[in-house]
Order: sequence, then C-alpha cells, then structure tokens
Amino acid sequence: MHKLKILYAIQGTGNGHLSRARDIIPILQKKGSVDILVSGIQADVILPFPIKYQLKGLSFVFGKNGGVDIVSTYLRMDLRKLLKDIEKIPIEDYDLIINDFEPVTAWACKQKGLECIALSHQSAVLAKNAPKPKKKDPLGKTVLKYYAPSTSQYGFHFSNFGKNIFTPVIRQEIRSLKPTNEGHYTVYLPAYADERLIENFRKFKTIQWDIFSKHNKQIIKVDNITIQPINNEAFIKSLASCTGVLCGAGFETPAEAFFLKKKLLVIPMKTQYEQQCNAAALQKMGVPVIKSLKNKHHPIIKAWLLNQKIVKVDYPDITENIINTLVANHVKKKIAVRYESEWNELSHA
Repeated sequence: MHKLKILYAIQGTGNGHLSRARDIIPILQKKGSVDILVSGIQADVILPFPIKYQLKGLSFVFGKNGGVDIVSTYLRMDLRKLLKDIEKIPIEDYDLIINDFEPVTAWACKQKGLECIALSHQSAVLAKNAPKPKKKDPLGKTVLKYYAPSTSQYGFHFSNFGKNIFTPVIRQEIRSLKPTNEGHYTVYLPAYADERLIENFRKFKTIQWDIFSKHNKQIIKVDNITIQPINNEAFIKSLASCTGVLCGAGFETPAEAFFLKKKLLVIPMKTQYEQQCNAAALQKMGVPVIKSLKNKHHPIIKAWLLNQKIVKVDYPDITENIINTLVANHVKKKIAVRYESEWNELSHA
C-alpha cells in the first residue's frame, strides 16, 4: 500500500506557527511520512523534529515603535532567492501539502497547479464571518490574502466564526499546567523597545511587571520591572502564575491566556492587518484593546489592572479530529482524481 507523503510547510516569523506545529506534527506522522519545511526569521521556538527544508522565505521584522520595521524588512528581503526557492522546491513529490501561512510552497503550488491546503490562523481571519476592524485597510487585506495562497482552507480563531474554523490549538505543555496567581503581570510586546516599556510600566509602581523581550539577551531589573529574553520555559512559568497578560494582538499568546483563565489586554501592532482583525475579535469577546502605550491610554491600563473580569472560553483538545477530517477529505479527493484519470486512460486505450 502506498504510504502517504506529506509536506508540512510552516511560517517561521513569530512563535505561534511553530508552537502549534509541535502538537500537529506528531498527529500528521500517524498518517504517513512527514517532511517539514520552515521559512522565515524572528522565531524563538525550536521544533523538536528534523527540518528537511530551512528557507529564508519572506519575513517581516519587528520594530521598536509598536509596528513592523519596514526598512529592516526591505533590507532583509531577497526576492531573487525567494523566486529560486519557489521554483526548485519539489512539491510534486508529495501527496498532501499542508501549509501554515508559508509563502514558498504556497506559490510553488499555485505556479504548478497543485493543491495547497491551508491550516492556519490567517485562513480564519480572512473568512467572511470573522470580525474585521472598523478602519479599512485594503493593502493589508490584500497582503494577507496573497502572501500564501491556498486551494482549501482550515482555520483557527478565538471563536468558531464559520465553517472549517476551529478553536485554537492549545499546546500540551499549556494544557498540562495548573495555573496559579502570584500577583505579577506577564508582558510580551516584541514590537516595542525595552526602554519604551520600562518608561511606561514603571509608572504603575505597585504592579510587578514580568516583561519578555526580543531585544535583550540578559535579565535586567529596574524598579518594579523584570526584563528577560524570550525563553519558552520561563515564559510558560510566568504565564501560568500571573494575574494577567498584556501582549500584542497575535493569536497564540491571547489564546493561551484565555485557556489559563488569565485576564487580558492587547495592543495590536501598527500597520499589521491580521493583528487589527484579531483585536476586533478580542474586543467583541470583551477584551480591552488600546492602540499604543501613549499616556492617553494609561487610564484604560489602570482600569484593567483594577478589574478582575476574565473572558470564559471553551477550548477542547480537538486537534487530532481536525487533522483526521483534513486528511480524509483530501486523500479521498486525490484517490477519486487518480481513479478517474486511470479510468479515462483505460477507456481510451
């Protein structure tokens, strides 16, 4: 019997895609032989699986002012290398190509007319019924739509906003935690400079802030603030024992905060359409959202610190069911196409 060959392509910018992959890969491995492709930079999560293809891809670089660093993003971009990778990746060797917002395999599939199955948060964000920001962003929406095109979509979001949209994949190391409340607040705002974070959070003198930084390689303590480099174990420990979480409007960290029953406040990255969409969804669920760390938003932070409201969610462990559905749907489709092709050849022989 033919063993299913699967290519799982993962976006390597940020930590969410790789965190989710740690739980998805073992399930895919039950279905057949799995090769892993990762493209992009800026991730702090290490996959405990061999990566067959490690590519530069097309990445956005976090800035220090609350948004994407456009200049650094442009300087690090290598379109010639990207196009070369798209051309040479051997996608025709695989029965299934599953894509978590990864552009190289997505565009290779589009060029060669092959099926590309999106399994990502971005698929859910683009869905018709998913919340969108009031302020229109045609360019941002276009970038999100065409960054990693796909032929079928399965998405994860904070809530079930439509068909083939599922609740988040909460990694097993988070599910196994027993949350406590030790009084500190966990902060992850990678698009802000440490100096800016210190300047703002030291104003809330009675609060212990536990800040995780992309810009620092050592632990620093200033007044009521601890800044430390991103470390998976340290971050999970802080998350499990905090009173609340203040972070960007990404996907995985807010979802994990919900699951651990922590109160949440988010600051979406500037000019980042996906985070603006996430913020709209979170606001709809009752999470306070502020645009920046400017002084005019400090009263909202203060009110949030005093408020004990926690958003209740139900995030069951359905990852294996989702993978089973995806594989069954697309393997059946492939077999049907294969048999139709063989039947046509026999009919015309």
